[in-house]
Amino acid sequence: MKRQILAILALILAQPVLADSSLPPAPYAYRQLENPAQEHEAKALMETIRCLQCQGQSIADSDAPIAGDMRHQIRERIKAGEQPEAIRAWLVERYGDYVSYAPQVTTRTWPLYAAPFALLGLAFLIARRRFKRRAGQ
Repeated sequence: MKRQILAILALILAQPVLADSSLPPAPYAYRQLENPAQEHEAKALMETIRCLQCQGQSIADSDAPIAGDMRHQIRERIKAGEQPEAIRAWLVERYGDYVSYAPQVTTRTWPLYAAPFALLGLAFLIARRRFKRRAGQ
């Protein structure tokens, strides 16, 4: 019984070690493109894409493995001649609207843009009603 408990405890403690990726980073994760114009396009796009692991950093600034993979994908696609907006659309389709620092207004996201204006309008109506009531007294 003690051996089983020790084996389970050893597996639990070894879990973080086993979770480490043994794969090498993608080739273009940390290496720039040879063409400076293409690298400039890639950098500009990378600064507008959010790291899914860090969430507060762009993939240009993040050292997370997924950010390196995303940088590699962007550089590969730009090297192949794809336009940055097409790459952004592909990333949004693959990872969702959250990946972009500049989300598009769609049928799913328009309430996020409309809610502040609706709340301001409601606050204005409530304030107006209260001021009218006070002025009448």
